[in-house]
Amino acid sequence: MTSQQAEATEVLVVGGGQAGIALSEHLTKRGIAHIVLEKNRIAENWRTMRWDSLVANGPAWHDRFPNLEFDDVDPDEFASKERVARYFEDYVAKFDLPVRTGVEVFGVRRDTSHGGFVAETSAGDVAARFVVAATGAFQQPAFPRIIPEGAGIDQIHSSQYRNPDQLREGGVVVVGAGSSGVQIADELRASGRDTYLAVGAHDRPPQRYRDRSFVWWLGTLGLWEKSTPPEGAEHTTIAVSGANGGRTIDFRDLARDGVTLVGRAASFKDGVLRFEDGLERDIRAGDTNYLSVLDAADAYVARTGIDLPEEPEARDLGPLPESVTHPLRELHLEEAGVTNVIWATGFRSDYRWLPGGATDELGRPKHERGVSAEPGVYFLGLPWQARRGSSFIWGVWHDASYIADQIEMQRGYLAYEGNGRPQRTRNLTGAPA
Repeated sequence: MTSQQAEATEVLVVGGGQAGIALSEHLTKRGIAHIVLEKNRIAENWRTMRWDSLVANGPAWHDRFPNLEFDDVDPDEFASKERVARYFEDYVAKFDLPVRTGVEVFGVRRDTSHGGFVAETSAGDVAARFVVAATGAFQQPAFPRIIPEGAGIDQIHSSQYRNPDQLREGGVVVVGAGSSGVQIADELRASGRDTYLAVGAHDRPPQRYRDRSFVWWLGTLGLWEKSTPPEGAEHTTIAVSGANGGRTIDFRDLARDGVTLVGRAASFKDGVLRFEDGLERDIRAGDTNYLSVLDAADAYVARTGIDLPEEPEARDLGPLPESVTHPLRELHLEEAGVTNVIWATGFRSDYRWLPGGATDELGRPKHERGVSAEPGVYFLGLPWQARRGSSFIWGVWHDASYIADQIEMQRGYLAYEGNGRPQRTRNLTGAPA
């Protein structure tokens, strides 16, 4: 289909999750014509790339967009994954956003004859002046191929995990100690499985301190607004959970409850999984991060005089468990009865469908706060896109406002033809606008 025959819009937003919906609201308020295309259902990742018992890691008063509250979840409780998905459906309905589901985008090419781009989709071509990749941070499951296929071990990514019953009988090694890894390991241990948790570098904020949630403290202390991660910590995970009413993750508790802590998975040979040194270092660094938040919170209370109860017991960490001070260096999986490995090791992005100038030689987005190096292309929902909170529900809403502003400014520039006169633009079908 040629661009003359393509459906035309001003902005094409690819992705109908939290990023695409947030941007659609901002574009709608600005009166900018757009279409949001989602290849599955609205907020599909919340439905099918999460385990059954997952709840949001932050309380309902915070983990939402500003213009719609959860009407059936207490503000200090944690919404289930199904409720979060329904929240985004409700948001689309409330603002009558132009989200189309079941439409996949195969590729976007620049249209030099009419300006802008043409997207090839499963429902036909779409021509647009601007394209926004709002496919988010969780695109393709990623894990190191340490254990080869055929080794007699069932391996899945955390996005494929649903509940303990789906796994083969036997023990489990969970690799990765961020939010997903610690919750999955805890659930497996509670189900009676022998569980090993491979721990690497992580941040470990208190889930609650001095009668306030960690999201409140990170916001009040300005930590959500950090623009770049610490050097060398671009992929540091956050060990935090809303499960069981929300509790602070302490690896000592997991060890006491029966989880065996090990270092990062390093190699596999002859049935033996080997682990890196550095487990105690990473646990102590997580403790340091935890205590730093408490220190900053206490300083804030002292400085502002806000009336919040003291909580000195929060600093009583206790001794490190034996599995940390004398860690396993290797584990013979068959002898240990381990038949499953779950890789909670994150995701990688795939932007091969965008024009080549939008990504670098490794396929990573080339952008400044979501504004691509390829004119007319934008990104939304990336980790650390503009701030620490960029890939979180509330954070992506604010990033979306910035991207909408950038698109609106570009529209103004493109409407100018010189001598102070606005250009009489033509739309992407060639007719006068």
